[in-house]
Amino acid sequence: MAWKLKAPKKSAERDSANASLRQTVSDIILDVEKRGNVALCHYSKKFDGFGRNDFRLSQAEIDHCVSALTKREREDIEFASTQVRNFAQAQRGSMRDIEVETRPGVVLGHKHIPVENVACYVPGGKYPMLASAHMSVLTAKVAGCDRVITCAPPFQGQPAPLIVATQALNGADEIYVMGGVHGVAAMALGTQSIAPTDMIVGPGNAFVAEAKRQLYGRVGIDLFAGPTETLVIADVTVDGELVATDLLGQAEHGYDSPCVMITNSEKLARETLSEIDRLLAILPSAEIAQTSWDDYGEIIICEDHAEMRLEADRIASEHVQIMTSDDDYFVENMKNYGALFIGSRTNVAYGDKVIGTNHTLPTNGAARYTGGLWVGKFLKTCTYQRILTDEASAEIGSYCSRLSLMEGFSGHAEQANIRVRRFGGQNVEYGCATRP
Repeated sequence: MAWKLKAPKKSAERDSANASLRQTVSDIILDVEKRGNVALCHYSKKFDGFGRNDFRLSQAEIDHCVSALTKREREDIEFASTQVRNFAQAQRGSMRDIEVETRPGVVLGHKHIPVENVACYVPGGKYPMLASAHMSVLTAKVAGCDRVITCAPPFQGQPAPLIVATQALNGADEIYVMGGVHGVAAMALGTQSIAPTDMIVGPGNAFVAEAKRQLYGRVGIDLFAGPTETLVIADVTVDGELVATDLLGQAEHGYDSPCVMITNSEKLARETLSEIDRLLAILPSAEIAQTSWDDYGEIIICEDHAEMRLEADRIASEHVQIMTSDDDYFVENMKNYGALFIGSRTNVAYGDKVIGTNHTLPTNGAARYTGGLWVGKFLKTCTYQRILTDEASAEIGSYCSRLSLMEGFSGHAEQANIRVRRFGGQNVEYGCATRP
């Protein structure tokens, strides 16, 4: 039976803050909706320490950020961009429009139609996460979206040059310097100077995630992507240093990033604990990683691979790193995860930054019912129907009429009946709706 060598602190503190967080987010959204640019300026100064009347960057400002890149920086950004584009294009190629004749004279089909206006949020207040610009802007462009706008908070009081350059190189149509809830609300709802969008995508902190949740329905969203999570599934085929490195490598994202280890080896678990202590003494981001590990870190000891798999599916983590003697067992049997990182040669950082899969993934158990951001999220799969012959219309109509009357919908039945009478003659049986 599974047991915990290290348990996280209780989540009561985080839960108690939820009501306050929700109200704060709601107030900001309503204010941006009501006052537009005035509210945007107010919250930008309050939260970002950034004063500006027009938050859209000019082409000259964008060009300056791009030209400031070193040759190596530009090559690295373009390498990562190419990997993301290649995989997104392969995904798009797998999604084909279809048209089939399901019965003689009855044609059904669907088309994949890109969302017209998309807004991409790129986190950048604590770290300039330029990789998120690949994942959102570039993927939307591959999907064929007409207008792709983006925003990121200022970094150290100025537009984050690496983020701006990456947004531009990936084809963003409009680039704004805005952060947090006010940035998300402005792009979703529009202001006097920003045209509204149809969809908001991109990861963010708890406030950004809550803003997307509250705006969902008025605009579409990709998924609820909150603070990052990582799960390492490991056995004695790897060592504690490797496991500890992969756990802390994600713990540095923020003070509330859950990092979980599942293993069937108590020896490896204790070795990992020791290595975590050693690494935290030298890791530059130790302050954040230490808090995250202390508050949300877990180590779960299981009997065998089967129990490890059950625990992993229960947790439904955003990132799942698998390093065992039988990785394929987990790949073939796991059902709940955002993305898998299979074997010790790969890791979550590869997926976060460069390898090509999208790093915007489900958190807080959402992996039970959704995958992450991908090119298909930007496409609406819309169906259509066409009937080619009188006989087919009369046949479908007769069934439709009778089924409609079973439900009490006489108007629906009459829509069918008029076509049965016109196209089917007197020998087709249908329901009696408005006339004998």
